[in-house]
Amino acid sequence: MDKLIIDNSQGELSGKVEISGSKNAALPILMGCLLAETPVKLANVPHLMDVTTTLHLLGAMGVGLLFDENRCIEIDASSVSHREATYELVKTMRASILVLGPLLARFGEAKVSLPGGCAIGSRPVNVHIDGMRKMGAEIEVENGYILARSNGRLHGADIEMPIVTVTGTENLIMAAVLAEGTTTLRNSAREPEVTDLAQFLVKMGAKITGIGTDTLVIEGVKSLKGVEYSVIPDRIEAGTYLAAAAVTQSKLTVSKVNPQHLNAVLDKFIEAGAEVTTTADTITLDMRGKRLKPVNIVTEPYPLFPTDMQAQFMVMNAVADGESEIEETIFENRFMHVSELARMGAKIAIDGNTARITGVEKLKGANVMATDLRASACLVLAGLIAQGETVIDRVYHIDRGYELIEEKFHKIGAHIYRR
Repeated sequence: MDKLIIDNSQGELSGKVEISGSKNAALPILMGCLLAETPVKLANVPHLMDVTTTLHLLGAMGVGLLFDENRCIEIDASSVSHREATYELVKTMRASILVLGPLLARFGEAKVSLPGGCAIGSRPVNVHIDGMRKMGAEIEVENGYILARSNGRLHGADIEMPIVTVTGTENLIMAAVLAEGTTTLRNSAREPEVTDLAQFLVKMGAKITGIGTDTLVIEGVKSLKGVEYSVIPDRIEAGTYLAAAAVTQSKLTVSKVNPQHLNAVLDKFIEAGAEVTTTADTITLDMRGKRLKPVNIVTEPYPLFPTDMQAQFMVMNAVADGESEIEETIFENRFMHVSELARMGAKIAIDGNTARITGVEKLKGANVMATDLRASACLVLAGLIAQGETVIDRVYHIDRGYELIEEKFHKIGAHIYRR
């Protein structure tokens, strides 16, 4: 099993990091290609483990896949032969549930394994199922599979989601675009990745209004056609590299990014003492010569502070000058990285869904284990500033969400390699 080896002898980081396409936008868009009757051509799709799993899943359904020299992918779902997502293909990836809506909407049937993924808390699929039932689907859960069927087209419905859920919103959007009549989705997620999916579907011919708000109105159409589309940049990858600059007291620029997607995160960087400047597609963070200030954080749905940046700010607070609190409101089991940071000398106490952190001047290198995607990123950040060598085990987690992480860190001066 691969390990990442990190030492902090590099001192400051410097230069520019080019941000890849968003994993959390690419996955639903790839699933959404099942809705198109003609080929779709996608650009800026990151080369990640979850993307590879999704492409294998689509290929197993009979979807045609072509790759060109510019790393664009052509997806042809005109002749889907299987409407099933098996456990063997989806056990490592919770986003697999997103094939349910497109298959049911276009073909009237789907068999989808209950999804897996990072062990950071329960992600109930009842929101997906209840919403599709309101649209007329007959759904049963048997032997770990969701079995869905509709007699003819789904029909529009007024759906109030009981919780804000990104994948739930995405799945119901895709189910509704080919339904007969109008569907209203209330309490919808507003994340940029949800907006990107909706804009992709609109370009294919869907009729969706309210994009970017918590109320989406979808007027069903009879069919969708293939288009060319480019996936948005990954805001969490960008935030992670900016956090790396913050903890190493460096100046770093991330490019090919949309700064507006990171407003809440940038505000917290500034509160922590960093100087932040932006252009239309770059963000520069300068922390040279300054120790981090502690910042209190509460994770919330977009546009507030994202849960996917919580672990990275935990490292920042661990070496900040003072005490801070981080309250996690999205997932109930997303502090698993705390015990690993404690092995490196961090002082963190957990009380329910709140972490109380007392900053220390230095962390120390240690053998640690990644427990989920963002936990693995936070351990990389900790390794960059820890005295001595840090060895991170189970780095397959990081390969699910960070493209070419060693190469990108090497280019800005970090000493990190895989063994």
